[in-house]
Amino acid sequence: MRQLILGVLFGTLATMSGGQANPIKIVAAENFYGDIAKQIGGPDVAVTSILNNPDQDPHLFEVSPSVGRDVSAARIVIYNGIDYDPWMEKLLRAARSLNRKTIVVADLVKKKAGDNLHIWYDPATISPLAKALCDTLSIEDPAHMAGYEQRLAQFEGSLMPIRGKIGELRKRLAGTEVTATEPVLGYLFGALGMQVRNQAFQLAVMNNTDPGASDVAAFENDLKTHQAKLLIYNSQATNAIAARMRKIAEASGVPVVGASETQPAETNYQGWMTSVLDAIDRALPRQQPP
Repeated sequence: MRQLILGVLFGTLATMSGGQANPIKIVAAENFYGDIAKQIGGPDVAVTSILNNPDQDPHLFEVSPSVGRDVSAARIVIYNGIDYDPWMEKLLRAARSLNRKTIVVADLVKKKAGDNLHIWYDPATISPLAKALCDTLSIEDPAHMAGYEQRLAQFEGSLMPIRGKIGELRKRLAGTEVTATEPVLGYLFGALGMQVRNQAFQLAVMNNTDPGASDVAAFENDLKTHQAKLLIYNSQATNAIAARMRKIAEASGVPVVGASETQPAETNYQGWMTSVLDAIDRALPRQQPP
């Protein structure tokens, strides 16, 4: 009896210090969603992120057998939706499970096919995802509900400096005309109040089609005449025409800021968003008084 009691006690202490013995398996299609899952789940989850290489074009990703096994074993799956990661939907259909919970981030924020795919750059997206994760984990693992709720509160608090930075930059940059090779930062530009030019060009590149001749000419003119004050360049997925626009911007003295579709290594979501805002801030410095 004494050994049984000690065994239970030591098991409880181990769970308190290092998470439960069998953490909830979460698979995230993209590593930024996986990072948020780790922040909310803490030691009580084991997270696998599929797209996690910032040097790889996410549009060229091919599913491997190991990815299929990870999805089959997961209790919670998170993916972007709206055709950004259609391979995940195929995997879920191939490995159906009544016990698996699925979180489609686009559905949480009422986005639909045809909308800008890059919803993780929308400040309004992340809080609903964090709340959905907390609620799902609390249902799956009610014994650790207090921990999930505490980490959710901490996560929300950590977003406040980002929102403050956006508000600060909006006061200075609202109305500033910018352009991009793809609409990666489209939602963030909206939050900053910036005016985005050449959207038809961006959508064509995003959809792997050739921009029209008039769209290319308008883009070039915006760069050469400095109508656009900043160029955002997709540093992770590009093509010849996008690379050409970057060269024109650099030759014309238009600031260029790279934007990735995958969270860089050795950082978290908050650090990633902060670095992007800081890059925009540096590229468009305050005007010096005459």
